[in-house]
Amino acid sequence: MIFGQLPIEWGMRLHLPVGLLESIDAAVQEERLAGICFPPKGQELQALNSLRPEAIKVIICGQDPYHGPGQADGLAFSVAAGVPYPPSLRNIIREAISDLGQPWPLERSFDEDGCLGSWARQGVLLLNDVLTVRTGEPGSHAHLGWQEFTGALLDLMSDQDQPLVVFLWGERAKAHAWRFTSSKHLILRSSHPSPLSAFRGFFGSRPFSTANAWLEAQGVVPINWMGQ
Repeated sequence: MIFGQLPIEWGMRLHLPVGLLESIDAAVQEERLAGICFPPKGQELQALNSLRPEAIKVIICGQDPYHGPGQADGLAFSVAAGVPYPPSLRNIIREAISDLGQPWPLERSFDEDGCLGSWARQGVLLLNDVLTVRTGEPGSHAHLGWQEFTGALLDLMSDQDQPLVVFLWGERAKAHAWRFTSSKHLILRSSHPSPLSAFRGFFGSRPFSTANAWLEAQGVVPINWMGQ
């Protein structure tokens, strides 16, 4: 069962409709029997592993996982060590370089936790709106009920009394903005970094420097976006 891997520090605090987890699990298993789906079985909740809710400083919320072979690793926008960067990730790197005026450390391609593993270790929750996808079919699992689960995760984060920056990239991610209303939250909305939309507001949005400036103003150690 997918949710057997849900860390207890998350599961015990979520407010979920009765039967939701069983319904999602059954739907995903049916999809996997019918064809190839990503991320690989067992990695669906990777974003929550080793990251306690109270340790999170930044949420990056996308839409659904990469749908190409070998790309999705359970962390939104990341790929496993040594996997070529998909277009959306290349655009994220392009914006980070432009925003921060620093080179991207190419050696991170071989990070044992994936190319964005260092972000997660610093308290960045790399979450998608939907956590699985059919191969070659973006948005194909948007009807399986994942949004109720990820919405509950975001509600849990919103309810905590801690400064939090929330990146909402793409229309489905931006639909969660209403969950964050406290002055302790900074919401940064933009278009998705995919090639189809990056030029419609993602490039030039400067999310990384904006997030760090705000975190520092709240007395929180900022994210070393380019560090190991």
